This record gives sequence, C-alpha cells and structure tokens, in this order.
Amino acid sequence: MSDPAAELNRHQRQHAAPLLKICGLRRQDQAEAIAALGVDAIGVIGVASSPRFVPAPQRAGLFAAVRQRSESCQRVLVVADPDDADLDELNPRHGHTLLQLHGQESPQRCQELRQRCGCPVWKALRLRSPADLAQLEDYSESVDALLLDAWAADQLGGTGQRIPIAWLQSLQTKLPWWLAGGITASRIPELLSLVSPDGLDVSSGVERAPGEKDLALVQQLVATVQAAG
Repeated sequence: MSDPAAELNRHQRQHAAPLLKICGLRRQDQAEAIAALGVDAIGVIGVASSPRFVPAPQRAGLFAAVRQRSESCQRVLVVADPDDADLDELNPRHGHTLLQLHGQESPQRCQELRQRCGCPVWKALRLRSPADLAQLEDYSESVDALLLDAWAADQLGGTGQRIPIAWLQSLQTKLPWWLAGGITASRIPELLSLVSPDGLDVSSGVERAPGEKDLALVQQLVATVQAAG
C-alpha cells in the first residue's frame, strides 16, 4: 500500500508549482468545497488556545467531508506539545492522514509520535531570527516535512505575520518544506520569484474571520498558484 506522505513528497519534488494547504477549517461545508477546488491538503486545529480550534468529537466529520470530495487531499491534524494521554485522539482512525506538530516538540519526541501514532509527521518551526534556521537539520531524520512560520508571542500560528524572505533565499534542507505566514494570491508571483518552497500553508489570508474561509479568495489563490507552475 502506498504511503500518502511519500506520494506527496514525490509530487513536491517533481512539480514546479508549490503544493497548497488551507489550514484552520471549522465547517464541514467549507472543508468539502475547498477540497473540491483542488488543494493538496487541509488542516484542522486541535490546539485549544487557537481561535480556529475544533474539539476532538467534531474533527472526524470535517475529515470525512474532505475525503468524500477528494481522496488525494491530505487531512492534517494540527496539535501542539501533545502528551501520552492524547495519543488516542492522534490516531489516524479519527480521519486525519498526517500530524502537524506546532509546539516545542524535540526531534526525539517527533520521532516517538511518528512511530506511536502510525502516521507521517510534519514539524512547524516558528522563526524569530535567521539563526533559528540552524535547527532544521536536527529534524531531518525524525519528521517527513517542515513548516516554517513567523514567531508570534501570543499565538502558535494563523497570525498573518511574515518571515522576512531574505532569511529563506539561501535555505537548503533535505526535507520538503512549507512556507506559512501572510500568504495571499496577490503576493504569490513575487514570493515564488524569490524562494521555492515545496508547499504553501494559508489560513488568515483567505478568511473573513478566524475559521471562516472566503471561498472566492481560496479559488483565486488556487488559480494563482497553479498558474505559477
């Protein structure tokens, strides 16, 4: 049986246009509609402090709506610093195909969760300075991809804050990497002329309010990214 994450990673390396993930879905109808637009992944937030938080009992319905519309769309559960008591809800039988770790997880903890949960793991790293890029190599054997986001003191993600692109222009990593933070359709042409991420992770840039997506903005983003390829 093929590994969805491996297939995704092969796609990332073979295609010029980056893959696209829409994160912070809270409504089943929007999850289904966005999957139908051809995005490569959707994210559901399992971090209680997030304004886009979805309680565990409601996540399966969101993931099922995505799967029904698009089998190839990866279903990402975003969590932060889960402990062993959380292992049951991290099991892929609840509908997700990937875990995205957005806390202070060490490489060793990422490797442990990848083995114990039985699904691929992406690690989000929030950058305060270019020096933080040195930690990317530490995760090269323990996760399947990296997501780079800007540091914010009061929220783990979805802030719209941007990493200075100059920090990333000489980035080299063995792992596929996704860029998050302040990504909109109008920014895509300039952004992709300067850096070449394997994927783009978008949340606030296609929202009317936290967790309330604007489908017209998502459609515009999809078209712009596809045109870049």
